[in-house]
Amino acid sequence: MIDDPRFVHDGFRLDQLIRPVANLYKVSALAPGDEAGAPVAFVRQKKLAIREDLRFFADESESVELFRVKARQVVDVGGRYDVTTPAGERFGVLQRRLAQTLLRTTWAVLDADDAPLAEVTESSMARAVLRRVVDVPLLYHFSILAEGRQVGEVRRVLSLRDRYVMTLGGDVDRRVDRRLAVALLVVLDALQGR
Repeated sequence: MIDDPRFVHDGFRLDQLIRPVANLYKVSALAPGDEAGAPVAFVRQKKLAIREDLRFFADESESVELFRVKARQVVDVGGRYDVTTPAGERFGVLQRRLAQTLLRTTWAVLDADDAPLAEVTESSMARAVLRRVVDVPLLYHFSILAEGRQVGEVRRVLSLRDRYVMTLGGDVDRRVDRRLAVALLVVLDALQGR
């Protein structure tokens, strides 16, 4: 699965698709000018689910599952989400850093053995605090750090629907599995308010 050509890119764009029973997302390879290139995954999030379970599919028909993100617990104060193959084999973990998130949203990207790969944090402390106080949909901007250096970013693009752009050009040794990166991109939108 790692050699899947969908996930060889260093940039992705996430577009939310509005549907009545579920949140749907389309993840595309990033084209010049932040435009959407070829789709790499379609994601379904059930609304009002007791335990988060995001499914990533190869196309809109949802006939071929690529991987999934599932909460470890129903009540997830710390927020640990396993990223697994359809057969349940874990290849990564996304963990909300609760203490840091009180001021500035922070996530850890871990490998299958819970070893740290990267940390993702809101770039601006002032914007993060203002967003919490005023409760208006400001444009998010996250920095992706690996071993203390910035290897990428995620930014929300001004649009009527949720749209994000992720770049990982600084991750030249491909430390972060691009499937994990795509999972993180969706989680940042789908679970941000929880």
